[in-house]
Amino acid sequence: MMRSLYSGVSGLQNHQTRMDVIGNNISNVNTVGFKRGRVNFQDMISQQMSGAAKPTDEIGGVNPKEVGLGMTVASIDNIFNQGNLQSTGVSTDLAIQGNGFFIMKNGEESFYTRNGAFGLDSEGTLVNPANGMRVQGWMANEINGEMIVTTAAIPTDLVIPVGSKDPAKETTNVNFACNLNKNTPEITEGANEADIAKGTWNTEQKVYDSFGNTHMLSISFRRVEGNPNQWQATVQIDPDNADYTQTRIGLGTTDGVQNTFLVNFDNYGLLQSVTDSAGNATNPDGQIILQASYSVPDSNADENGNPYRQTMNINLGTIGSAIDTVTQSASKSTTKAYYQDGYTMGYLDNFKIDSSGIITGVYSNGTNRTLGQIAIATFSNDRGLEKAGDNTYVESNNSGMARIGESGVAGKGSLMAGALEMSNVDLSEQMTDMIVTQRGFQSNAKTIQTADTLLETVLSLKR
Repeated sequence: MMRSLYSGVSGLQNHQTRMDVIGNNISNVNTVGFKRGRVNFQDMISQQMSGAAKPTDEIGGVNPKEVGLGMTVASIDNIFNQGNLQSTGVSTDLAIQGNGFFIMKNGEESFYTRNGAFGLDSEGTLVNPANGMRVQGWMANEINGEMIVTTAAIPTDLVIPVGSKDPAKETTNVNFACNLNKNTPEITEGANEADIAKGTWNTEQKVYDSFGNTHMLSISFRRVEGNPNQWQATVQIDPDNADYTQTRIGLGTTDGVQNTFLVNFDNYGLLQSVTDSAGNATNPDGQIILQASYSVPDSNADENGNPYRQTMNINLGTIGSAIDTVTQSASKSTTKAYYQDGYTMGYLDNFKIDSSGIITGVYSNGTNRTLGQIAIATFSNDRGLEKAGDNTYVESNNSGMARIGESGVAGKGSLMAGALEMSNVDLSEQMTDMIVTQRGFQSNAKTIQTADTLLETVLSLKR
């Protein structure tokens, strides 16, 4: 009889624990990135009144007689099912689609979270503004003029220097493409200005010097008289100031070379060769790259008193190719420069984060530069993580060590910027569990009351 009392007590205690977990789930129904808990019960040890007996030749076997001594909590699991994603429009808000956790640092201690409500502090560090923990990832480093993120390195704080300068870069490469009209008339000796205009195709492209000043690169193409597949190109930087800039162009050098070169096409209209004014010709295959130089206005003179000259490469394309290459076909001339790599000085105005976690800075001079990448951590057993408050988790003995890498790789989820993952608590499910838990608590209380009534009956036998 006393056993039923203590069984009822264990039922009361553990149903109260389950109600505590349900209450915590419901209280966090609108907590970003919250993962609901689930209580599992199991019976306690049983008292054996008689053991089992095996069958004999005369009679069959007998089952054991056991009385259970109540129940206990088997586990309280964290359920890491995906929560719904809600768009916020805030560029620093991040949500993980799939497995993984953001890595946060408080000093040297690491925490893990699904809450991606991030922001920048006064120093430009990406943090959780609710507790100041710093988001971890990899900062980009400039290697050979290109920003590279090394994801094999140890993650560090991510700093987005809004308002920082992007220094001016001089134009070093200009790429040409498209077409020269095969039917353009030749310019004969003694032609008037109108005929010269009809037989010339002019192109212009902005380029930049080392100070970030804008210059105009002008290349005019005209048919060579007596050679149906040859054009003469004249190159000038700032045609209005040509006497000062003194543009020179050649193959591999610009020393003592003039500002013209000859372009030759084959009978299919494809680029065949180039000859500069010094008589240098290109190889029979490969890309055709000419070097152009010009004097930069308002620059320091060299030791001989000559103004500083800047050099750039002009790429006409690949011999024998029709892709991204100057061609000669019987259609409208469209030859133009489609790429140049110079720009003026700019400031970091904005940034964006893609699905791989790469942070790209957008500068006022129109350039985009990789700044860093957000790191993602996964675990062999994420249910083994311990809660550390502030919607964070820490490693435990049964979670396994954090496996850190970039999103979308090795089972890690992808990122969505401008969105947050909502709580995965289902209110209807929690309300149903609450009813079941309440009935279980009431039933255990009734067990205690009934056992007490039986004891009263026993005590009243002597009256």
